[in-house]
Amino acid sequence: MTVVVGVDSSPYAAEVLERAIVEARLRSDELHVVHVFNAPVIYLEVPIDFEVVAEAERKAVWEPLETQMSEAGVAIERVDLEGYPPDTLVAYADEVGASLLVVGTRGRGELASLILGSTSHRAIHLSRCDVLVVKPTSS
Repeated sequence: MTVVVGVDSSPYAAEVLERAIVEARLRSDELHVVHVFNAPVIYLEVPIDFEVVAEAERKAVWEPLETQMSEAGVAIERVDLEGYPPDTLVAYADEVGASLLVVGTRGRGELASLILGSTSHRAIHLSRCDVLVVKPTSS
């Protein structure tokens, strides 16, 4: 079986990843660490190369987590996807037959979550597997 965890570039991502590592160990499952790039919907007169933006975001997500993943003691697959994060995470968890989806309660910030919706809230309602929502240990 597989545990799927969603990570982002927030400082809180390491805590969410750690809980997912613990769950994968307890279940003797492999761990898929998933980052979902969501291109911002903006209108500008200046053209933007979203591949450059996506690559910068991937770097900001993966570099701080590299050591933690390499020392996890479980089989880890790193996955980069694009789309609306909660829907994409849930679809991926379904696709791989995940036994657990792990998400955090923070990421975009309170204002963006108010406007766009909470990833954890949407994942709970859409997911076919259990969802573990990790709350921050510090504010």
